[in-house]
Amino acid sequence: MPITINVPDQLRRQVEASSNGRNTVLYTAAGQPCFMYVLRHSDMAAVNSDLGISRHPAFIVGGVNKDELMIGQYLGSSRNSELISVPGVDPTTEITNDAAISLARNNGAGWHLTTSVEFAALALWCHKNGLMPRGNNDYGRDHATTVEAGRRQDGVTPGTASGTARTLTGSGPTSWRHDNTPFGISDLNGNVWEWTPGVRVVAGEIQIIENNDAALTATDLGAASASWMAIDGATGDLVSPGHANSVKYASANSGTADYTLYRLTVNTFEGMQNSTGANPVSTAALNRLKALALFPIAGSGLGGDGFYLNTSGERVSLRGGYWSSGSIAGVFALTLSAERSPSHTTVGARPAFVI
Repeated sequence: MPITINVPDQLRRQVEASSNGRNTVLYTAAGQPCFMYVLRHSDMAAVNSDLGISRHPAFIVGGVNKDELMIGQYLGSSRNSELISVPGVDPTTEITNDAAISLARNNGAGWHLTTSVEFAALALWCHKNGLMPRGNNDYGRDHATTVEAGRRQDGVTPGTASGTARTLTGSGPTSWRHDNTPFGISDLNGNVWEWTPGVRVVAGEIQIIENNDAALTATDLGAASASWMAIDGATGDLVSPGHANSVKYASANSGTADYTLYRLTVNTFEGMQNSTGANPVSTAALNRLKALALFPIAGSGLGGDGFYLNTSGERVSLRGGYWSSGSIAGVFALTLSAERSPSHTTVGARPAFVI
Protein backbone atom coordinates (compact mmCIF):
# COMPACT_ATOMS: atom_id res chain seq x y z
CA MET A 1 0.00 0.00 0.00
CA PRO A 2 1.53 3.38 -0.98
CA ILE A 3 2.47 5.81 1.77
CA THR A 4 0.81 9.22 1.60
CA ILE A 5 3.08 12.13 2.55
CA ASN A 6 1.53 15.37 3.72
CA VAL A 7 4.03 17.80 2.15
CA PRO A 8 2.92 20.94 4.05
CA ASP A 9 3.04 19.10 7.38
CA GLN A 10 6.42 17.62 6.50
CA LEU A 11 7.86 21.08 5.73
CA ARG A 12 6.51 22.49 8.99
CA ARG A 13 8.02 19.65 11.01
CA GLN A 14 11.39 20.02 9.28
CA VAL A 15 11.51 23.76 9.94
CA GLU A 16 10.48 23.35 13.58
CA ALA A 17 13.00 20.58 14.16
CA SER A 18 15.92 22.40 12.52
CA SER A 19 15.21 25.61 14.47
CA ASN A 20 14.50 23.89 17.79
CA GLY A 21 10.98 25.30 17.69
CA ARG A 22 11.96 28.90 17.06
CA ASN A 23 10.46 28.84 13.56
CA THR A 24 7.39 27.30 12.01
CA VAL A 25 5.52 27.30 8.72
CA LEU A 26 1.92 28.46 8.59
CA TYR A 27 -0.37 28.28 5.58
CA THR A 28 -2.70 30.98 4.34
CA ALA A 29 -6.31 30.53 3.27
CA ALA A 30 -5.05 29.92 -0.27
CA GLY A 31 -2.53 27.33 0.97
CA GLN A 32 0.57 29.47 0.60
CA PRO A 33 3.44 28.82 3.04
CA CYS A 34 4.68 31.54 5.40
CA PHE A 35 7.90 31.18 7.36
CA MET A 36 7.31 32.54 10.85
CA TYR A 37 9.26 33.26 14.03
CA VAL A 38 7.62 32.10 17.26
CA LEU A 39 7.80 34.95 19.79
CA ARG A 40 6.96 33.63 23.25
CA HIS A 41 5.69 35.63 26.17
CA SER A 42 8.28 33.99 28.40
CA ASP A 43 10.98 35.65 26.26
CA MET A 44 9.70 39.05 27.44
CA ALA A 45 9.91 38.38 31.19
CA ALA A 46 13.08 40.40 31.81
CA VAL A 47 11.85 43.21 29.57
CA ASN A 48 8.53 43.37 31.39
CA SER A 49 10.21 43.72 34.77
CA ASP A 50 12.06 46.81 33.58
CA LEU A 51 8.70 48.35 32.70
CA GLY A 52 6.97 47.47 35.94
CA ILE A 53 4.40 45.28 34.19
CA SER A 54 3.71 41.55 34.34
CA ARG A 55 2.75 41.03 30.71
CA HIS A 56 3.75 42.95 27.62
CA PRO A 57 0.63 44.34 25.87
CA ALA A 58 1.56 42.61 22.62
CA PHE A 59 0.48 39.37 24.31
CA ILE A 60 -3.01 40.57 25.23
CA VAL A 61 -5.42 40.23 22.32
CA GLY A 62 -9.12 40.85 22.75
CA GLY A 63 -8.68 40.74 26.53
CA VAL A 64 -7.14 37.25 26.34
CA ASN A 65 -3.56 36.50 27.41
CA LYS A 66 -1.52 34.86 24.66
CA ASP A 67 1.54 32.70 25.22
CA GLU A 68 3.00 33.26 21.78
CA LEU A 69 2.80 35.31 18.60
CA MET A 70 3.97 34.37 15.11
CA ILE A 71 5.92 37.11 13.31
CA GLY A 72 6.95 36.86 9.67
CA GLN A 73 10.64 36.03 9.41
CA TYR A 74 10.67 38.03 6.20
CA LEU A 75 9.18 41.24 4.91
CA GLY A 76 5.87 40.59 3.20
CA SER A 77 5.46 39.86 -0.48
CA SER A 78 2.10 39.99 -2.24
CA ARG A 79 1.09 36.81 -4.00
CA ASN A 80 -2.41 35.75 -5.03
CA SER A 81 -3.92 38.67 -3.09
CA GLU A 82 -2.29 37.55 0.16
CA LEU A 83 0.76 38.82 2.08
CA ILE A 84 3.26 36.03 2.64
CA SER A 85 6.61 35.64 4.38
CA VAL A 86 9.17 33.80 2.25
CA PRO A 87 12.92 34.20 1.67
CA GLY A 88 14.73 35.39 -1.44
CA VAL A 89 12.12 37.69 -2.96
CA ASP A 90 11.70 41.41 -3.48
CA PRO A 91 9.43 42.69 -0.69
CA THR A 92 6.19 44.26 -1.81
CA THR A 93 6.15 48.05 -1.68
CA GLU A 94 4.08 50.89 -3.12
CA ILE A 95 1.16 49.87 -0.96
CA THR A 96 -0.98 52.13 1.22
CA ASN A 97 -1.55 51.56 4.92
CA ASP A 98 -5.14 50.37 4.50
CA ALA A 99 -4.33 48.20 1.47
CA ALA A 100 -1.54 46.48 3.42
CA ILE A 101 -3.89 45.77 6.32
CA SER A 102 -6.43 44.21 3.94
CA LEU A 103 -3.80 42.16 2.13
CA ALA A 104 -2.61 40.55 5.38
CA ARG A 105 -6.17 39.90 6.56
CA ASN A 106 -6.82 38.10 3.26
CA ASN A 107 -4.53 35.33 4.55
CA GLY A 108 -7.35 34.13 6.80
CA ALA A 109 -8.40 34.09 10.45
CA GLY A 110 -5.66 35.17 12.86
CA TRP A 111 -3.55 36.88 10.20
CA HIS A 112 -2.71 40.57 10.41
CA LEU A 113 0.04 43.07 9.71
CA THR A 114 2.75 43.07 12.33
CA THR A 115 1.34 45.67 14.68
CA SER A 116 3.18 48.58 16.23
CA VAL A 117 3.07 46.95 19.67
CA GLU A 118 4.47 43.67 18.27
CA PHE A 119 7.32 45.57 16.60
CA ALA A 120 7.88 47.37 19.92
CA ALA A 121 8.13 44.05 21.78
CA LEU A 122 10.83 42.91 19.34
CA ALA A 123 12.74 46.19 19.69
CA LEU A 124 12.67 46.01 23.49
CA TRP A 125 13.81 42.37 23.42
CA CYS A 126 16.73 43.26 21.14
CA HIS A 127 17.82 46.11 23.41
CA LYS A 128 17.53 44.06 26.59
CA ASN A 129 19.60 41.24 25.12
CA GLY A 130 22.24 43.45 23.49
CA LEU A 131 21.39 42.15 20.03
CA MET A 132 20.52 45.29 18.08
CA PRO A 133 20.39 44.02 14.48
CA ARG A 134 22.14 45.74 11.60
CA GLY A 135 20.64 45.83 8.12
CA ASN A 136 20.22 47.33 4.67
CA ASN A 137 20.47 51.04 5.43
CA ASP A 138 23.18 52.03 2.93
CA TYR A 139 22.01 50.98 -0.53
CA GLY A 140 22.18 47.25 0.06
CA ARG A 141 24.71 47.16 2.88
CA ASP A 142 25.00 48.26 6.50
CA HIS A 143 26.26 51.83 6.88
CA ALA A 144 28.49 51.03 9.87
CA THR A 145 29.73 47.60 8.80
CA THR A 146 29.94 47.95 5.03
CA VAL A 147 31.26 44.43 4.42
CA GLU A 148 27.77 43.22 5.39
CA ALA A 149 25.45 43.20 2.40
CA GLY A 150 22.39 41.57 0.93
CA ARG A 151 21.38 40.93 -2.68
CA ARG A 152 19.85 44.01 -4.24
CA GLN A 153 16.67 43.38 -6.21
CA ASP A 154 17.93 45.66 -9.02
CA GLY A 155 21.15 43.67 -9.41
CA VAL A 156 23.36 46.66 -8.60
CA THR A 157 26.45 46.28 -6.41
CA PRO A 158 25.63 47.01 -2.74
CA GLY A 159 26.82 50.45 -1.67
CA THR A 160 26.20 52.03 -5.05
CA ALA A 161 24.22 55.14 -4.13
CA SER A 162 21.67 54.95 -6.92
CA GLY A 163 18.75 52.80 -7.99
CA THR A 164 16.04 51.13 -5.94
CA ALA A 165 18.24 49.39 -3.40
CA ARG A 166 15.84 46.98 -1.70
CA THR A 167 17.50 43.68 -0.86
CA LEU A 168 15.87 40.29 -1.34
CA THR A 169 14.18 39.08 1.82
CA GLY A 170 16.56 37.36 4.22
CA SER A 171 19.56 37.72 1.92
CA GLY A 172 21.68 39.57 4.48
CA PRO A 173 23.95 37.98 7.11
CA THR A 174 22.78 36.68 10.50
CA SER A 175 23.66 40.04 12.08
CA TRP A 176 20.64 41.35 10.15
CA ARG A 177 18.36 39.01 12.11
CA HIS A 178 16.83 40.22 15.36
CA ASP A 179 18.55 37.52 17.47
CA ASN A 180 21.72 37.33 15.35
CA THR A 181 21.00 33.71 14.36
CA PRO A 182 19.76 32.17 11.09
CA PHE A 183 16.41 31.58 12.80
CA GLY A 184 15.68 35.21 13.65
CA ILE A 185 13.49 37.84 12.03
CA SER A 186 15.23 39.61 9.16
CA ASP A 187 15.22 43.22 8.00
CA LEU A 188 13.83 44.98 11.07
CA ASN A 189 16.62 47.51 10.49
CA GLY A 190 16.24 49.18 7.11
CA ASN A 191 15.39 47.71 3.71
CA VAL A 192 11.88 49.24 3.73
CA TRP A 193 9.77 51.10 6.28
CA GLU A 194 6.99 48.88 7.62
CA TRP A 195 3.37 49.89 8.11
CA THR A 196 2.64 48.98 11.75
CA PRO A 197 -1.01 49.56 12.68
CA GLY A 198 -2.29 50.34 16.15
CA VAL A 199 -0.59 53.70 16.77
CA ARG A 200 -1.23 57.16 15.35
CA VAL A 201 -1.08 60.84 16.25
CA VAL A 202 -3.95 63.21 15.62
CA ALA A 203 -3.02 66.89 15.90
CA GLY A 204 -0.10 65.72 18.07
CA GLU A 205 -2.20 63.60 20.44
CA ILE A 206 -0.89 60.04 20.81
CA GLN A 207 -3.65 57.51 20.13
CA ILE A 208 -3.44 53.73 20.34
CA ILE A 209 -5.55 50.62 19.94
CA GLU A 210 -5.69 48.91 23.35
CA ASN A 211 -3.09 46.18 23.99
CA ASN A 212 -2.71 44.18 20.76
CA ASP A 213 -6.32 44.44 19.60
CA ALA A 214 -5.01 45.85 16.30
CA ALA A 215 -4.21 42.20 15.50
CA LEU A 216 -7.91 41.29 15.49
CA THR A 217 -9.74 41.16 12.17
CA ALA A 218 -12.81 42.52 13.93
CA THR A 219 -11.00 45.70 15.03
CA ASP A 220 -11.75 48.72 12.90
CA LEU A 221 -8.41 50.41 12.21
CA GLY A 222 -9.94 53.20 10.13
CA ALA A 223 -9.57 56.91 10.77
CA ALA A 224 -13.07 57.20 12.28
CA SER A 225 -12.89 54.03 14.40
CA ALA A 226 -14.17 54.18 17.98
CA SER A 227 -11.33 51.85 19.01
CA TRP A 228 -8.74 54.63 19.13
CA MET A 229 -7.85 55.74 22.66
CA ALA A 230 -5.65 58.49 24.11
CA ILE A 231 -3.41 58.14 27.18
CA ASP A 232 -4.00 60.13 30.36
CA GLY A 233 -0.71 61.83 31.18
CA ALA A 234 -1.45 61.90 34.90
CA THR A 235 -2.57 58.29 35.44
CA GLY A 236 -1.47 56.33 32.35
CA ASP A 237 -5.05 55.14 31.84
CA LEU A 238 -6.67 54.95 28.43
CA VAL A 239 -9.14 57.78 27.85
CA SER A 240 -11.24 59.11 25.00
CA PRO A 241 -9.43 61.13 22.33
CA GLY A 242 -9.40 64.83 23.11
CA HIS A 243 -9.15 64.29 26.88
CA ALA A 244 -7.81 67.33 28.75
CA ASN A 245 -4.83 65.43 30.17
CA SER A 246 -3.95 63.34 27.11
CA VAL A 247 -0.29 62.84 26.22
CA LYS A 248 0.90 64.71 23.15
CA TYR A 249 4.05 65.04 21.11
CA ALA A 250 5.30 68.60 20.72
CA SER A 251 5.70 69.78 17.15
CA ALA A 252 8.96 71.60 17.91
CA ASN A 253 12.14 70.67 19.75
CA SER A 254 10.97 72.16 23.04
CA GLY A 255 8.06 71.37 25.31
CA THR A 256 6.73 73.00 28.43
CA ALA A 257 3.03 72.28 27.91
CA ASP A 258 1.29 69.86 30.28
CA TYR A 259 1.72 66.14 29.50
CA THR A 260 3.83 66.81 26.43
CA LEU A 261 6.83 64.91 25.07
CA TYR A 262 9.41 66.61 22.89
CA ARG A 263 12.69 65.98 21.10
CA LEU A 264 15.80 67.39 22.66
CA THR A 265 17.86 66.07 19.76
CA VAL A 266 16.41 66.62 16.31
CA ASN A 267 14.90 63.46 14.77
CA THR A 268 16.29 60.89 17.22
CA PHE A 269 14.10 58.55 19.22
CA GLU A 270 16.40 58.30 22.23
CA GLY A 271 16.59 62.12 22.35
CA MET A 272 12.92 62.38 23.36
CA GLN A 273 12.25 64.17 26.64
CA ASN A 274 9.41 64.68 29.10
CA SER A 275 7.70 68.04 29.53
CA THR A 276 9.67 70.64 31.45
CA GLY A 277 6.45 72.39 32.49
CA ALA A 278 4.34 72.16 35.62
CA ASN A 279 2.70 68.84 34.69
CA PRO A 280 5.09 66.35 33.08
CA VAL A 281 3.92 62.93 31.93
CA SER A 282 3.66 60.59 34.94
CA THR A 283 5.78 57.50 35.48
CA ALA A 284 2.73 55.28 34.88
CA ALA A 285 2.05 56.90 31.52
CA LEU A 286 5.73 56.81 30.55
CA ASN A 287 5.89 53.08 31.32
CA ARG A 288 2.91 52.48 29.04
CA LEU A 289 4.62 54.51 26.31
CA LYS A 290 7.94 52.70 26.82
CA ALA A 291 6.19 49.33 26.42
CA LEU A 292 4.87 50.59 23.08
CA ALA A 293 8.29 51.99 22.05
CA LEU A 294 6.74 55.44 21.89
CA PHE A 295 9.15 56.80 24.50
CA PRO A 296 12.75 55.60 24.94
CA ILE A 297 13.43 52.84 27.45
CA ALA A 298 16.83 54.48 28.00
CA GLY A 299 18.49 57.80 27.19
CA SER A 300 21.27 56.12 25.19
CA GLY A 301 22.17 52.79 23.63
CA LEU A 302 19.22 52.72 21.24
CA GLY A 303 21.37 53.14 18.16
CA GLY A 304 20.53 56.77 17.43
CA ASP A 305 17.45 55.51 15.60
CA GLY A 306 15.27 58.15 14.00
CA PHE A 307 11.97 59.67 15.07
CA TYR A 308 9.93 61.69 12.59
CA LEU A 309 6.77 63.54 13.47
CA ASN A 310 4.07 65.62 11.82
CA THR A 311 1.37 67.00 14.12
CA SER A 312 -0.94 68.09 11.30
CA GLY A 313 -4.05 65.91 11.05
CA GLU A 314 -3.87 62.12 11.34
CA ARG A 315 -0.49 60.40 10.96
CA VAL A 316 -0.04 56.62 11.23
CA SER A 317 3.05 54.65 12.18
CA LEU A 318 5.91 53.24 10.17
CA ARG A 319 8.90 51.51 11.76
CA GLY A 320 12.43 50.35 10.95
CA GLY A 321 13.84 52.71 8.33
CA TYR A 322 14.77 51.97 4.72
CA TRP A 323 17.73 51.31 2.44
CA SER A 324 19.30 54.79 2.56
CA SER A 325 18.40 55.78 6.13
CA GLY A 326 21.95 55.29 7.41
CA SER A 327 22.33 55.59 11.17
CA ILE A 328 18.70 56.50 11.80
CA ALA A 329 17.47 53.05 10.68
CA GLY A 330 16.91 50.44 13.36
CA VAL A 331 14.42 48.60 15.52
CA PHE A 332 13.46 51.80 17.36
CA ALA A 333 13.19 53.97 14.23
CA LEU A 334 9.69 55.45 14.12
CA THR A 335 7.85 57.68 11.69
CA LEU A 336 4.61 59.34 12.73
CA SER A 337 4.56 61.68 9.77
CA ALA A 338 2.81 59.60 7.11
CA GLU A 339 -0.82 59.80 6.11
CA ARG A 340 -2.67 56.59 5.22
CA SER A 341 -2.79 57.11 1.49
CA PRO A 342 0.80 57.39 0.21
CA SER A 343 2.48 54.40 -1.40
CA HIS A 344 6.18 54.42 -2.07
CA THR A 345 9.04 52.16 -3.15
CA THR A 346 10.49 52.55 0.36
CA VAL A 347 7.40 51.33 2.27
CA GLY A 348 6.21 47.75 2.80
CA ALA A 349 4.74 45.52 5.52
CA ARG A 350 5.16 42.20 7.33
CA PRO A 351 2.54 39.51 8.08
CA ALA A 352 1.93 38.14 11.56
CA PHE A 353 -0.43 35.62 13.14
CA VAL A 354 -2.04 34.99 16.50
CA ILE A 355 -4.40 32.19 17.47
